[in-house]
Amino acid sequence: MGAGLTDFLVALGLVFVIEGLLFAAFPDFAKKALLAVTEAPDQFLRIIGISSAVIGVILIWFIRG
Repeated sequence: MGAGLTDFLVALGLVFVIEGLLFAAFPDFAKKALLAVTEAPDQFLRIIGISSAVIGVILIWFIRG
């Protein structure tokens, strides 16, 4: 398995860990957040998603720099 794929799988694993911890530690907040997402307009969710992706790429770029 290549280093790139290994890094990707580690990052994916960390996403699951963080998400799992949030649901375990703050279940009421998680429910309210999911409800808010279902009620949010599609355009707003697209902007948040693209912004998050760009911030993630920039963060990785600086760390890997």
